This record gives sequence, structure tokens and C-alpha cells, in this order.
Amino acid sequence: MDVPKYRELPLIGETGDYRHAWQVFPPDDDLGCLRHLTPEARRRGLATVTENVVVNISLPLDEPDPPLFGRKRFTHTVFSPSRNSMDDRLDGFFPQGSTQWDGFRHVRAREFGFFTGHQGDFADDRLGIGHWAQAGIIGRGVLLDLSEEDGVIGPGRLARAAADAGVEVLPGDILCVRTGWLERYRRGDAVAGEQRRWPGLAGSSAMAELLWGWQISAVTADNPALEVAPGRPEDGSLHRRLLPLLGLPIGELFTFDRLAQACRELGRFAFLFVSVPLNLPGGVGSPANAVAVL
Repeated sequence: MDVPKYRELPLIGETGDYRHAWQVFPPDDDLGCLRHLTPEARRRGLATVTENVVVNISLPLDEPDPPLFGRKRFTHTVFSPSRNSMDDRLDGFFPQGSTQWDGFRHVRAREFGFFTGHQGDFADDRLGIGHWAQAGIIGRGVLLDLSEEDGVIGPGRLARAAADAGVEVLPGDILCVRTGWLERYRRGDAVAGEQRRWPGLAGSSAMAELLWGWQISAVTADNPALEVAPGRPEDGSLHRRLLPLLGLPIGELFTFDRLAQACRELGRFAFLFVSVPLNLPGGVGSPANAVAVL
């Protein structure tokens, strides 16, 4: 796929440096930057497996507790439909309540529409997250540990973290950003998520330019929203830049603490990243169901 430079992408709207990649992808596209996960990129991920160590990087479905952003706790009911069997049921389940993927139906670029300019409606499946489940999100993961930061992480700092880790971010990689927020939250040290305060990536055009230039297939973090909160008004919204405009999937509330330890012990920060979203037609988001294999 021929990928133009970020500054070559057309602007959208009359205010702010918001650029879109809608002409880079097919008009009816539902994969976006996941198209960078070519067979070669997947093989690169498989080649990182040398120790056969598997690390879970998803939270239990009932964490964080209490849920963030006004979502409610789900009810898990276990019952016996017959004498010799058991079944269970989830009621009030929010697919984006724990470790999650934000799909392309999650955020729109205001009046311009969702990814590729698609207007969509509540019953539409064109950008449903179930399309991502057909091949999963499986490739080389790269962990960048910025857990010493406390606030906004700019593109220069993110690029230095890659250099410090001795890893070159390559096309198709899944970028994993450890801010340390989740570890502090679980210890009770972090400010409550409802107060919308956590370290994270800048929402700036320069950050979008770096991520687009790396040609990654997805970006994830261990905080509630990938980008810093509160954001800086002059930077704008990273969610709007990535999801509807660039078609770059966002993962949130991953747990990278055990993975960071394993990477330090092995002296490398690349691994096989495996996640298969729910095959949910029309889904807005999905639990990540993710592991790292080293």
C-alpha cells in the first residue's frame, strides 16, 4: 500500500490541523491501518517468540471497579438449565468497560462522519468491530515504557522511548505504551478515573504525524483513553485524529506491568501480540482478549 506522508494528507474542516487518510484506503474500507498487518508483518511477530512465555495483558472483565465513564457493573448469573449442566449469563455488559478496543463507530469527525466519511446509523454494520475479528490483531508488539512520566507525553518523548528500548518501530507493529497509570490505579494511588486525570499521549497533530509515519497497525495504552487527560486545548483530540480520520485502531486499559518485567528480564521489548475482538456485527467496541507471547 502506497502511504503518503502525513503532511501530504488533505486537511478536513477550516480550523485546526486535522488531516484525513480517506483516499489512502478503499472507499468502503473497515480495516484502516490494520491493512499494515501484512503476512510479512505477522511473520515478524511470530519470529519474536523464542521463550514460549505467555503474558496476559487484559484486565479481568470486572475491572476497573467501579467502571469508568458512567458505565455500570455487569451482572454475572450462573444457573443450571438441567441437573447435569451449568450455564451463565451477562446482563448490562459494556464491551468497552475493561481492556478494550475502540472501533471505528466509536468517534466521528463531527459533521464529516466516521472513518472514510461514512455517516452510518445505529443499525449499520459497515464499520462494525466484527470486521476486525476476521483475522484478529496479531503481529509484532512493541512496548514503550514511559511509566516515569506524569502528564503529557509528546511525540519527541515517545520516539526517544523507542530509541531507549533499542527497538525500531516497523510497519504493521502494534504499539503498546505503558504510562504506569493502571498500576497506580490498582494500588489506589491514582486519581479516580471519573475525575478525568491521567498521563497519556498528546492529542496534537505532531503526535498523529509520528504514529502515521511509523505505519503501525494499532496503538494501545494502559490508561483509560490513550491520550492525556485533561488534554491541552491547543493540541486537540487524538481520538478524532486517529479513529475517524486516519483509521488507526485504539486500545485502552491494557495491563503491561508483568509484560514490562518480562521484557526487562529478556532485554528486549518486542513480542508477538495476539488479540481477537468479538465477532460482533455492528459493534462499537470490544474486549481485547489479548496476550503477549515472548
